[in-house]
Amino acid sequence: MNPLSGIYRKPLFSALVLPAILAVVVVGVSAASYASADKEQYVVAKSNIVAATVYSNRAEVTRRAVVDLPAGAQKVVFDDLPIILFPDSLRAKGSAKADVTFGALSHKRVNSLDLVKEKEKELTEKLQTLQDKVTYIQAEQQALQAKKEFLDNLGKQARLRSDEEIAKLSLNTGEWQSASDTIYGGIVEIETKKTELNIKTREINKEIQLVRNELSQIRTGQRSALQVSIPVDVAAPTRLTVELVYQVPNATWKPLYDARLSTKGTGDLELVQYGSVRQSTGEDWSDIALKLSTAQPQRGASLPNLTTKWVNVWEPGRRAPMASGLAMRKSQNFAAGAAAPYADEAREMDAMAEVAAAPMERQANFQAATIETGGFVSEYKIAGPSDVKSDGTETKLLVGTFETESELQIHVRPQISTEAFLVADTVLKGEAPILPGQVNLFRDGAYVGQSYIAILRPGEDYSLFFGVDDQVSVKRNILIDERKDAGVIARDNTLERHYVTEIKNLHKDAVKLVVQDTVPVAQNEKIEVKFITDNTTSGYAKDVDDVKGLLEWDIDLAAGAGTKVNLGWKVSWPKDHSISGL
Repeated sequence: MNPLSGIYRKPLFSALVLPAILAVVVVGVSAASYASADKEQYVVAKSNIVAATVYSNRAEVTRRAVVDLPAGAQKVVFDDLPIILFPDSLRAKGSAKADVTFGALSHKRVNSLDLVKEKEKELTEKLQTLQDKVTYIQAEQQALQAKKEFLDNLGKQARLRSDEEIAKLSLNTGEWQSASDTIYGGIVEIETKKTELNIKTREINKEIQLVRNELSQIRTGQRSALQVSIPVDVAAPTRLTVELVYQVPNATWKPLYDARLSTKGTGDLELVQYGSVRQSTGEDWSDIALKLSTAQPQRGASLPNLTTKWVNVWEPGRRAPMASGLAMRKSQNFAAGAAAPYADEAREMDAMAEVAAAPMERQANFQAATIETGGFVSEYKIAGPSDVKSDGTETKLLVGTFETESELQIHVRPQISTEAFLVADTVLKGEAPILPGQVNLFRDGAYVGQSYIAILRPGEDYSLFFGVDDQVSVKRNILIDERKDAGVIARDNTLERHYVTEIKNLHKDAVKLVVQDTVPVAQNEKIEVKFITDNTTSGYAKDVDDVKGLLEWDIDLAAGAGTKVNLGWKVSWPKDHSISGL
C-alpha cells in the first residue's frame, strides 16, 4: 500500500490559466470625409511636420497634409495638435489645381480619456503591461508557495504515520522510500520554478526601470489636444496640399563651436559652428527642414505707448484716491516715491489679481538661450533632414565652417602667472558674424578645454587661448621693493618697485611673444606715478585695449633664444595719507 494513498493522488502541479491579452490594431486613414449632424462636410487630414524654425524660446512649426476634396463648402480639420501652441500664430496656406478659397481658421480644445502624446501613451501602456506580468508572476509564486506548504504538511503527516508503523513493527521501507522521493522531487521542482520566476521578475523589473526613465523625460500627463478647422470653398473636385503653421513654446537653441588648431606649418585654425537644439513641444521632429534663427519674436515688434507719470506730495494720515483701483495703477505707472505709502495695498491687489488669473496647472517651460547680436536677424539652415526628439535632450547639429586667418602667439602675463599660453590671434573672414557661445578647444587633435567667445564680426580680431605652452620658460623676480615714509627732508611717502621677467624659447622654431604687465594708475591728483625709464624695457605700447596702465611688448624670439623684460615704477603720495591698491 502506498503511504500517500488516500492523502494526495493528484499531479503536483496544475496548469495556470492566464488571461489572454488582445492586441487592438488601429488603422489610420490619410484623409477621411465625414458629415456631422448639421450636414456640414469636413475632411480630417493626416499631416506630418515638415519644417521648423527654432528661436531662442519658441519654434515655428509647419505641418503638411494632402487631401482629396469634393466640390463645395467644407472644412479641413487638423486633429491632435499641441494644446500649448500659441493660437494667435495659426495660419494656413495651400495649393491645388482647382480654385480653392480659404476662410478664417478656428480652433477648439478636445479632451480625451487617453494621453495625447503618442510616445507617452505607448510607453505608459508598455509600463502597465510589464507591471501586469510581474503581478501574474507574483500570483504564480504564491501558488507555488501554497503547494510547497502542502508538501511540507504532507511530510509531517507521513512521519507521524511512519512512527506509528514502526511501533507496530509493520513498516514497509520500500513504500516509504518511494513516498519520500516523491515529496523530495516535488519540493525540488517547486524551488526550481520559484528561482526561474525570480530571475524572470528581475529581468522584467530592469525593463520597467528603463521604461520609467524614458517616460520621465517626456511625461506631460496631457489628455487634451487642440483641433484646428480651416473652412474651404472648392470650385471643382481636386487634391489640395495644405500647410498649417503655428508657434509653440518649450523649444530653444544655442550656438556651439569647435576650434581646431594645428600648430604645425602656418598654424591653421578651423572654426566649426553647431546648433544645440532641444525641445519638449509634445511633437517629435523627424526628417524635417530645420532653421535656427537669431530673431526673438517674444520681445515684440514695437515700443509701447508712454503714459502720464503722476507725482504727488504725500501727507501723513491722508490717502490719495485711486481712479480705478488696480487698472489705474497698472496703466499710469506711479512714481516710486509717490506710490510708497500705498506699496502694501498695491502689492496685495497685485497678488489677488495674479491668483485670480493664474491657471491651476502650468506647463514647464525651457530657460531660453541667450543670443545677443548687434545687427539684423540671422538664420541658419541646417543641411539635410534633421531629427529632434521631444524629450528635452540636446541635439547637436552641424551649421557650417567659418573661414579665418590666424597667427600663433605666446602670451605671457608674469604679474599673475609664470606659465606661457599658446594663443591663436584670429581674424574672421566672410560676411556672417559669429554669435556668442561656448567653444571646445582642440590643439593638434587633442581636446584642451573650453572657452567662451563673444560676438565676432568679419574683420575683427579675437584671441583664442589653447592652453599652457611648456616649451616656453618664464621666471619673474622682484629686484627692488622699497618704501620710504616722509621725514624731515622728504615731504612724501614713496614706494618703488623693479621687476625682471626672464623668458626662454625652447621650441625648434621662432615664436612671436606678447608680454603684458601693468603699472599703478592714480585716481587722485595727490598721487604721482613715474616710470623708471632706465629700468624699463623700451618698445612697449601703453593703455592697450583702452585698459589704463596696461603695457604690452611684442617680441620675436628665435629658437633657443632668451630675453628679459624689465619694468620699474615709483609711486609718491603726501605724508599723513594712506593709499590703497598696492
